[in-house]
Amino acid sequence: MTIVVTGALGQVGRELVLRAGRQPLVGLSRAALDIVDAGAVRRALDEHRAELVINAAGWTAVDRAEAEPDAAWRANRDGPAVLADACAALGIPLIHLSTDYVFDGRTPGPYAETDAVAPLGAYGRSKLAGEEAVRERLPDRHLILRVAWVFGAHGSNFVRTMLRLAREREVVGVVADQYGGPTHAGAIADALLTIAARYRAGEALRWGTYHLCGTPVTTWHGFAEAIFADARRTGLIDRVPWVRPIRTDAYPLPAPRPANSALDCSLLREHFGVESPSWIAGLTEVFATWKQPT
Repeated sequence: MTIVVTGALGQVGRELVLRAGRQPLVGLSRAALDIVDAGAVRRALDEHRAELVINAAGWTAVDRAEAEPDAAWRANRDGPAVLADACAALGIPLIHLSTDYVFDGRTPGPYAETDAVAPLGAYGRSKLAGEEAVRERLPDRHLILRVAWVFGAHGSNFVRTMLRLAREREVVGVVADQYGGPTHAGAIADALLTIAARYRAGEALRWGTYHLCGTPVTTWHGFAEAIFADARRTGLIDRVPWVRPIRTDAYPLPAPRPANSALDCSLLREHFGVESPSWIAGLTEVFATWKQPT
């Protein structure tokens, strides 16, 4: 019996494959499995004798979703619906990754799982629809994990963008009025593997919706300053640019962003013993990975 991971070449999917250890896990990339193809999904789960599915696949291009909402909906709603149908037919659970973008960011303080959802853009609406599709099809055998501001050693993310800009510019403008907890993809993978291990050990899990994000809460500007300082210490950049704070309304983008993306992670700690990870430690781990000889 196997844990099947979809989206295995994404930030979290790659970390799941790398960190699985002795857990029997197979990672399937988008090329290997189109999660919207119901027949292909059922064949893959049968072939690998799936006992649990972790869906790390999805459309994450927030701004492109405004211009291509059908594509975002296909990946973020239709794909999870197909996976949930297959899991329901096989009698196995589905763990599904979602996002802070299901909230509008207008509430002060960290968002709890029970707070009202109100996505601002096409991406958030597609992810919320995916959550609803999973809950409808697997009401008692799903776990939805909302995460925020994901970064890691693999794939495209804010950290890579900041390092590129640091090598190109002396001044980098970064939004300073959006708040959240950057979350290391490795820490997300560790949390998912902890949940999977407890399920495979026969524990009666408390299914439902949970939150995970990094600590402490910061802004994109504060995150960028930390990235540059740590990158300079580790020799990834030769100089630290000046990080100019800018307002969201001075940096217009196609998709609106929540002003507050902080998530209350106490429920995940209470039910699974998973602590909110330090994004500072996660950043150090990413840079150490990049410094290793290839």
